[in-house]
Amino acid sequence: MAAVHNVGIVGAGAAGLAAAILLADAGIQVEILEKADAPQTLGSGITLQGNALRILRQLGVWDQVAAKGYGFSTLGLRAPDPNGTVLAVLEDIRTGGDDLPATMGMYRPDLTAILRERAEQAGARISYGKTVTGITDDGGSVTVSTADGGTATYDLLIGADGLHSAVRKAIGIDAEPKSTGMGIWRAFVPRPEEVVRTDLTYGGPCFIAGYCPTGPDTIYAYLVEKAQERKHGDGPRIMAELAAAYGGPWNEIRANLDHSARINYTWFTTHLVDGPWNRGRTVIIGDAAHSCPPTVAQGAAMALEDAAVLAELLINADHVTETLFKEFTDRRLERAKAVVNASVQLGQWMLDGVRDADVPGLMHGLSVMLKEPA
Repeated sequence: MAAVHNVGIVGAGAAGLAAAILLADAGIQVEILEKADAPQTLGSGITLQGNALRILRQLGVWDQVAAKGYGFSTLGLRAPDPNGTVLAVLEDIRTGGDDLPATMGMYRPDLTAILRERAEQAGARISYGKTVTGITDDGGSVTVSTADGGTATYDLLIGADGLHSAVRKAIGIDAEPKSTGMGIWRAFVPRPEEVVRTDLTYGGPCFIAGYCPTGPDTIYAYLVEKAQERKHGDGPRIMAELAAAYGGPWNEIRANLDHSARINYTWFTTHLVDGPWNRGRTVIIGDAAHSCPPTVAQGAAMALEDAAVLAELLINADHVTETLFKEFTDRRLERAKAVVNASVQLGQWMLDGVRDADVPGLMHGLSVMLKEPA
């Protein structure tokens, strides 16, 4: 018998939807509180490593994800020259198992739509326009207040509401994302025919120039620079100027960086709640609990793993206890910390201009760890 009968989840992103699917499949009543007024359709691309794909298969959505996304198992390295010279093509470790691609690129709103439909089919209810303003825990249940004047009571509350989590603040955890010193331009554009995997170029006017195929016809391309104040309206011009130093597929990408392209700019940030992720019967997961630069492309994977581990513990336990939350922390904290530390370290080496950094060693060690199930 599950430890809970009625669970509230704040946030309809990957972490919240994954938790909702697993809990609802087990017969638990689930309501997702989403602050947006309707399902979100905005976003660019997302890179899903094998350990994320393993959880998506567990959720029963692998076929839909494979049909929408673009899978590959190699990584290309190119020179920062006018020809985009290929320096190496490396086999990636398949962290989800040998029967899954090492990496899958896809359009982020497509992934969210697949998970949302699956959650609703499982019986989860999504309530839109619900901004959390207060949380009250009486020891046996949690009552959530929302900006529209509503309240709802649950056996357990999961905060899966992202980087600037209202749940995290409401339960008194004061960790906040901080800039790592880098910023990233992202553009969602048509796929050049020769782009069949992620290729990375280190050096030139940017720290990293890269792209990831997200489907048969699309990619998202990105340029990483020092963090600075940027105006999104200048995106096409700035990206084109930065990309001028890079050849190969970048020639076609650059030609598509006009005002019709979906371009955004964000800073790399990081934080980690280094201790229990719960306060009483409220627990945070995903970006609410930890975030890192996308230098190892593990953000979505960590969020999905959090959801799967928490759901497993709640389904298999008889009661909600601090022992349950301790087991959750023990299984997730060190793994998430390793990802956060590696992601930040890779960026810091670039910021510091370290040329003899053991990047292959760091990445190999991380991949070996991540191949083990969460």
